[in-house]
Amino acid sequence: MSGTAAIARRYRDFVDEQVRGRSPIYVALGLAVAETPEILAFLATLPAPKQQPNLLLAAVRHVCGVPADGTALAAVIRSRGEAIRAVMLSHSTQTNEPGRCALMMPVLARLPQPIALFEIGTSAGLCLYPERYGYDYGGVRLMPEGAGDDVPVFPCAIEPAALIPSSYPTIAWRGGLDINPLDATDPEQVAWLQTLVWPEQTDRADRLGKALAIARQDPVAIRKRSLLDPLDDVFDGAPAGATRVLIHSSVLAYIDDGEERRQVCDRIRAACDVWICNEATRVLPWIAEKAPASPPNGMFMQAVNGMPVAWTDPHGAALRLIGDRLDLSL
Repeated sequence: MSGTAAIARRYRDFVDEQVRGRSPIYVALGLAVAETPEILAFLATLPAPKQQPNLLLAAVRHVCGVPADGTALAAVIRSRGEAIRAVMLSHSTQTNEPGRCALMMPVLARLPQPIALFEIGTSAGLCLYPERYGYDYGGVRLMPEGAGDDVPVFPCAIEPAALIPSSYPTIAWRGGLDINPLDATDPEQVAWLQTLVWPEQTDRADRLGKALAIARQDPVAIRKRSLLDPLDDVFDGAPAGATRVLIHSSVLAYIDDGEERRQVCDRIRAACDVWICNEATRVLPWIAEKAPASPPNGMFMQAVNGMPVAWTDPHGAALRLIGDRLDLSL
């Protein structure tokens, strides 16, 4: 497959697997990219990691707003291409979706408490505060004690309802790493995070703003480090006796080499007591093959300690049990 043909396929996959049914304008723009030689040629001049759909669409939006259609997108790239290129080369798609905490809660609540929580690819660290958010599990609402309107409430449809947690985990310690940590107190970095929220998702943007406010009140020390670096010291400073939980979502796809990705997973498993991941099945095929069936279209896989336990919405809006084992903590 040629360079531009592979890029076009990547954008069609993005539409089919991620945004269809979630963002009509990004469906239209993603398909337009796949069908427009001029835009594909522009993308082909960028390094492969910088050709990704979310990055292009966020950079365009960052420079000049959301184009109305594919024709407008092509015109913008023609007239503002250098500015868009500069944003794409200097930024990353660090979508920090705190709604993914809704997917972790059924596992975290079942573990021995307290918990030392560490995330790789943590961006601004918003997924490290699961006990400070509210959750709406299809009519069953879980809220922190004394919570007001400033606490974000993340909706998540869970099947079966028996998975809904009845209490919050006790987080005794938290930490994270990212190759480019973002600062929840920096207005420019916050603006970039907000740009990564898809245009129609105004409720999601509102929840992001509330989560950022919580992070600013109690910032986590995030280490600047590559996913390929050693992980044996990530829980240094965690209290003795705490269950060491390492989490990540939509991160391992950034490691192109499959064998390298598997080695990172081996290091993750050795570094913690419990490993919770939320990734596309193609990213972890040796884990996905343990599932009894393929995921519904557009769903990710949640795995605990290398075993698939649930199909999940990439941004945390749904969790569907695989099989009949209700104890997701394994």
